[in-house]
Amino acid sequence: MLIVVLLSAGLLGLLMLNTALNEGSFELSRLKKQTTDLTDEKQGLQAQIDQDAAPDALARRARELGMVPGGGPAFLQDDGKVLGKPGQAQDSAPVKRPEDASAAPPAPSGDPSAGASAPASPAPTASDDGVQIAPAPPATATATAPHPGSGR
Repeated sequence: MLIVVLLSAGLLGLLMLNTALNEGSFELSRLKKQTTDLTDEKQGLQAQIDQDAAPDALARRARELGMVPGGGPAFLQDDGKVLGKPGQAQDSAPVKRPEDASAAPPAPSGDPSAGASAPASPAPTASDDGVQIAPAPPATATATAPHPGSGR
């Protein structure tokens, strides 16, 4: 009788151990599938980032935002010498925006503090056919170059 009880207890113990191992293997296979899915998603997102970071894509997006290519660069050396001759960016015609982006600003609310904090902007006229970009004033040559070592 004692031997039958010991054998039954041993078989029940093995059954419980086998069940626990199977549960672990199911969890492991689920996690492997999740890892594979996340790896695929990561690779897709990385490919999209690489595509959006390409120079031609950046240039196209900059043109869409109304940016223009810069002029000739100038470099400032540590001793204060300027290498090269800076040039001004060549502006082109204003960028046309889609009609839905040029919707009128929201009407001011009855709150007096909201109207006081918002800057006043001129109302667009009927002859306005695009966004007008006011060029920045040219930089003056009287500006002093920072001294080497200052601000470090």
